This record gives sequence, C-alpha cells and structure tokens, in this order.
Amino acid sequence: MNDKIKINLQIADSNYPLTINREEEEMVREAAKQVNIRLNAYRGYYKNLEPEKIIAMVAYQFSLEKLQLKQRNDTSPFTEKVQELNELLENYFKEE
Repeated sequence: MNDKIKINLQIADSNYPLTINREEEEMVREAAKQVNIRLNAYRGYYKNLEPEKIIAMVAYQFSLEKLQLKQRNDTSPFTEKVQELNELLENYFKEE
C-alpha cells in the first residue's frame, strides 16, 4: 500500500515540507539528521566560511562516500575474471 505522509525536515536551519511513503520516514529523517551532523561539524571547524561553501563541502563528502561504496560493491571485475576462467576451463576440456 502506498501510504503517503507529510513531514517537515529541518536541514541547515531551513524547513522542508515533504510528502513521502510512510515506510520511508525513518530513513528520510535519518538522512536529514546525518546532513545536520555533518553541517554542524564543518561549521565548528570552519567558523569563518560562508554557509554555501559549507553546504557544498557536505554535499561533496556525501557524494564521495557514495562513489566509494559503489566502487567497493562493483562486482564486474570479478564477473569478468570468472568468465575468463570458465573459458579457460571449457577450452581445456575440449582439448582432452
């Protein structure tokens, strides 16, 4: 069932009204929480930096982490190696 709910998220001192699936609420709220945690950490470390630059740094950090996870979960090199080994085995057994 597509049960939609309306929530308000506060991210970087701004409110964002969203309509989401009820089953996604916990994940959506946790994502906003993680953004705010990272923002506050950068704000504490870079006290004189403009808010737009801090937000850009946070976005970059999350993007980098996502790409690193994607690369780590990429199974194509293993799949290619398995195919190569299968071909070697097939050729070996054909010769006998």
